[in-house]
Amino acid sequence: MSGLGGSTWIVLIIAGLWLAIAGALLVIAARRMRDARAVVQSAKSMAALLDVAPVRPMIVRSDGSIEVDHRLIRELGADQTPKSWDDLQGLDESDMETLREAVQGASLSGSSIELQVKSAGSNRVFEVRGSPAPPPNPAGSMLLWFSDTSSAEAERSKLALRIRQTEAALDSLTHLIEAAPFPMWYRGPDLRLGLVNRAFVEAVEARDASDVIGRSTELIDSAGPDSARSSAESALESGGPTSSMQPATVRGERRMMRIVNVPLPTGAVAGFAIDVQELEDARTELGRHVQSQRDLADRMTAGTIQFDADRAVSFFNRPFAVMAQLDPEWLFERPEFDRVLERMRERNRLPEVRDFPVWKAERRAWFTSAEEVIEEDWILADGDHLRIVAQPLPDGGLRMFLEDRTEQVRLASARDTLLRVRAATFDNLFEAISVFASDGRLYLWNRRFRDVWELEEERLSEHPRVDELIPAMARKLVNPTAAAQIREMVRHTTNERQAANGRISLTDGRHFEFAAVPLPDGNALFTMVDVTDSTRIQSALRERATALEEADRVKTDFVANMSYELRTPLTSIGGFAEMLAGGYAGKLAPAASGYVDAILEAVSRLSKLIDDVLDLTQGDTQGIVLERERVDVAGLCRMAVEAVQPRAAEKNQKVQVEIAPSAGFTFGDVRRLRESIEHVLDNAVAYTDRRGRIRLEAAGNDDKAVIRISDNGIGIAKQDLPRVFNRFDRIDEAGVRGEAALGLGLPLTRQFIEAHGGTIDLESKKGKGTTVTLTIPRASK
Repeated sequence: MSGLGGSTWIVLIIAGLWLAIAGALLVIAARRMRDARAVVQSAKSMAALLDVAPVRPMIVRSDGSIEVDHRLIRELGADQTPKSWDDLQGLDESDMETLREAVQGASLSGSSIELQVKSAGSNRVFEVRGSPAPPPNPAGSMLLWFSDTSSAEAERSKLALRIRQTEAALDSLTHLIEAAPFPMWYRGPDLRLGLVNRAFVEAVEARDASDVIGRSTELIDSAGPDSARSSAESALESGGPTSSMQPATVRGERRMMRIVNVPLPTGAVAGFAIDVQELEDARTELGRHVQSQRDLADRMTAGTIQFDADRAVSFFNRPFAVMAQLDPEWLFERPEFDRVLERMRERNRLPEVRDFPVWKAERRAWFTSAEEVIEEDWILADGDHLRIVAQPLPDGGLRMFLEDRTEQVRLASARDTLLRVRAATFDNLFEAISVFASDGRLYLWNRRFRDVWELEEERLSEHPRVDELIPAMARKLVNPTAAAQIREMVRHTTNERQAANGRISLTDGRHFEFAAVPLPDGNALFTMVDVTDSTRIQSALRERATALEEADRVKTDFVANMSYELRTPLTSIGGFAEMLAGGYAGKLAPAASGYVDAILEAVSRLSKLIDDVLDLTQGDTQGIVLERERVDVAGLCRMAVEAVQPRAAEKNQKVQVEIAPSAGFTFGDVRRLRESIEHVLDNAVAYTDRRGRIRLEAAGNDDKAVIRISDNGIGIAKQDLPRVFNRFDRIDEAGVRGEAALGLGLPLTRQFIEAHGGTIDLESKKGKGTTVTLTIPRASK
């Protein structure tokens, strides 16, 4: 009985334990069911969030398989669900290849990626961000998130353009204020100086702008109502610009300044000061000058009268009243210009004209004439001869001078004086001059004509005919028959009234250019100019030009031949270096491997230089043979930037790239186009200081693609700009090495671009940087 009872207890204990375990399991199961429902609910929430999220996921596994969100497939315009890279559709081919290379590189390095890709069938732009995929995805998998940024990119471009325009306008305004030749300032709401320009600093002889602001140095040192702050307060109270004349000490000198204050909506005040001391001095000096002129005119024998801007008489002297026969009392009443002419006409002191109103209107136009001095001769009815000189004045008035030249005109000796002047002038001319009458006789000659032909003065005084001079001329000529040509030319000029010219050589080695010109009186003017020196110079210049062309050709041939000859040893050096690097001579020590790598790098650079030299020399002599193929301008620019990026990184330079969708495609030689861009970028890197900025922009239209490369480097001086495209010519700058130092880049670039039918333009300013624009036509195959 006790044994049975013990077994029963054991069974009961076991049953109790099972019941406890079952209860615990039920509790655990209920808890897990609750957790599962929470997980399911969370998954549904995440799925809902993912549906409305602006990004779409894609998983790229290490075996090349991909898993793409179905909404992303629709946005890309794909026809089917892709399983691998090759099945993925809807992206631009070049962008697709770039994305694939970026994903492969990130999967190996475990880094993240961030780039933009374009849709192949539309203008949509996707921003792709990727990082290693979390477990349970296999190692090497990448999780990519695609977000449609098309509208954002367009808006960002507009905002960037607006910001650039605003910054450019602000920068221009700031430079304009800073470069202003007069002091300018800005006062805050507390009317304390907050900004001054360089002219202000120089005016108060301060160290710099911060020194002026820190010490609150004022341009106007007056106190009370005339102080600078009081003037600014007056502008704020009036609500508009105020102007006042106040003295100021500028660079230690007392000057009169016009102070202008302009209130701003913010409660601040802007102002500027203009030095009017010279204007005041000039006004005073002008008054003294006008008075002195009037005093002088009143003592002149010539008649003088002056009219103001209203055409009323403002001054006259007594000789004018006498010559014009006008009453001085009437002139003191300041009559108008037209009334003065009418009164002079009544006194017969004006020339007789057919239409007096028109004649008077023409003289009234003297007030606004653009000529500085107007001269006329008035012949009066009584035979008097007046010389009139009219001078328009800056203030709109007119000054007139009257000179009585009656006696001078009547002098009989005037003609003799003119003849003597003419003879003296002829004798001192450089040319040999002679005048032949219509009958062929020598009418006039100068001393040089007589000396050239070695003729006697007595014989010339007999006025011989041209036929009588020919034998003497023939003896002096290398070609005696040319003397007959001179005779026929003189006859042709006098009879046919047509000019003629030619060249003759004398036996003493001199050369002359001669010309025969018909004169209005029927005579013929014969001139001879000694061109011996210019002839010799021309001959020497021709010989020098020929020698220079030959030297240039020899230099070009030598460079080309040397480049070909250098290729053979260079190929051997490169080949042996590659064998050493490949271990054909055994394993190399680390230091030796570094030397071999340096040799290979030097061989590569020298090979490129030789190719550039050959292209440059052959392009001039044989022309450039281009390979024609479709070229993606955007990809071309990116490859060129990637090539120079390491050199830019060495100098901590920032290379910015902006490629517009309009850059598109063109047809041409990919290698030479890429090298053209690289040459320009190499120059930009070489001639830009450390931490400089280099920018590449690409755009285009239906006819051409335009690539613009700019930098903020040292720039090129104006006198050096014509040399930048010369072969083997360079601008000497410290620290510049490589192809830029050899002067190959820009000449090659121009040669390649022009071979494609394009153009290259360069703009530069010393210390301001350089901009090179490449224009490539979109030629068809």
